[in-house]
Amino acid sequence: MLRRLRIGISALLFVLISFFFLDFAEILPNSFHRLAHLQFVPAVLSLSIGILLFLIVLTLLFGRVYCSTICPMGILQDVIARISKSTGKKKKRYSYSPAKNKLRWGVLGLTVIGFLCEFTFIVGLLDPYSAYGRVVVHIFKPIYMLGNNLLESVFSKFDNYTFYQVDTSVLSISSLLIAVITLAVIFVMAWKHGRTWCNTVCPVGTVLGLLSRFSLFKIRIDTAKCNGCGLCATKCKASCINSKEHAIDYSRCVDCFDCLGACKQKALVYNPSLKKQQANVEAPVPSSPDTDSSKRRFLVAGLVTAGAAPKLLSQAKESVARLEGKKAYKKENPITPPGSISREHFQQQCTSCHLCVSKCPSHVLQPAFMEYGLAGIMQPTVSFEKGFCNFDCTVCGDVCPNGAILPISVEQKHLTQMGYVVFIEENCIVYTDGTSCGACSEHCPTQAVAMVPYKDGLTIPHVNKEICVGCGGCEYVCPARPFRAIYIEGNPVQKEAKPFKENEEHKVEIDDFGF
Repeated sequence: MLRRLRIGISALLFVLISFFFLDFAEILPNSFHRLAHLQFVPAVLSLSIGILLFLIVLTLLFGRVYCSTICPMGILQDVIARISKSTGKKKKRYSYSPAKNKLRWGVLGLTVIGFLCEFTFIVGLLDPYSAYGRVVVHIFKPIYMLGNNLLESVFSKFDNYTFYQVDTSVLSISSLLIAVITLAVIFVMAWKHGRTWCNTVCPVGTVLGLLSRFSLFKIRIDTAKCNGCGLCATKCKASCINSKEHAIDYSRCVDCFDCLGACKQKALVYNPSLKKQQANVEAPVPSSPDTDSSKRRFLVAGLVTAGAAPKLLSQAKESVARLEGKKAYKKENPITPPGSISREHFQQQCTSCHLCVSKCPSHVLQPAFMEYGLAGIMQPTVSFEKGFCNFDCTVCGDVCPNGAILPISVEQKHLTQMGYVVFIEENCIVYTDGTSCGACSEHCPTQAVAMVPYKDGLTIPHVNKEICVGCGGCEYVCPARPFRAIYIEGNPVQKEAKPFKENEEHKVEIDDFGF
């Protein structure tokens, strides 16, 4: 009964949170973002005291049910283990293994140090919710959208336009590689050893494991009924049941309840008890590190090459620009999403779950590579290559579970200056080609870019940085290449733009086409 209840609840939560990441058609309302707020690390970072108390009390009462019922990465491991069990030629059997406490606490210590040193890349890399979010956004979602495009091509032949084509291009190669490596590691560990990742690498599992040692409800072995057959240990994905010693390591038990139904003697019970029971936890034998210097040199060379690639590309563009008489530029500050307060605040809070990236309707939020530096790899930044920030959109702040992007109203969004406009006359086609344009002005919702008389009856952009909010409409539509004539420079600390007065004569419908 308990096992079925756990499976039912976990399946429902897993499907809902996964589909919320996948849902590009906005079938689910944004209120479903509250499922992300139930996750442990986001609750810690956003200081959601109510949710933290709920998760702590839940663990102290019932053990690590969070890991088996709420955490999507934990449920994914159960799914993989289940597939492994059903597809293998031999019946899958687990066995007890001593706790690897040095590794567990070492990883947790590294995570805490990374957070205190504001190196949130480590926190985001190890946080199970964020890791799962990236796997869904960069691996599962493109597959889901390819399926949608296939259905569109079939249905459209019958004049049925229920489906529509969507862009399936890679958002970020670096984030995709990290997601693939994460999924591969999780898959191998879950396929062979069940919940090993939860009990050796996951920092959340280590923290909740400490609390679960003192939980009220526990799975207990009735030594009077137990015949020592060890069947329960073969069903335990956490490898925490020592049937020979009649002991359970409660710091690793995730309360999946698989063992309860396996025991033919009914020697396992899940009930409250005020008696203290100690789990047999043995320290691991440290393994010798791999000293293969050739592999190390290969990895170092790969990292150096990856780090140098953007600089080489930038230098190539500058050379082309000089040949064409254009002025090269480099953005000094990356643009953080509206409502993120400042770059410092955003980087401290963001764990790169990429929920905002997935839900952004105009696709301006993209995973960063080195825009924020090494510590900010994978954290979202605003890029205007594929679109511009919708003037009335506040989705990213609405769905962010970490408090990295605070929710703001539409009225506040209209005055939130995440960046300011910069105009380079030498790159403008009005200057270089002597032709009229005005696309940037047409796409400016605050009239921070206005066309003023130039020469020969032409007009040229004039910018007002004080009323610019940095939406990027001007940068997105600017036709000048290889360097645009107008771009948005990010604000390290977001400011409040001056209110603007809408001119009815210049009020235009904003679309994706600049002319």
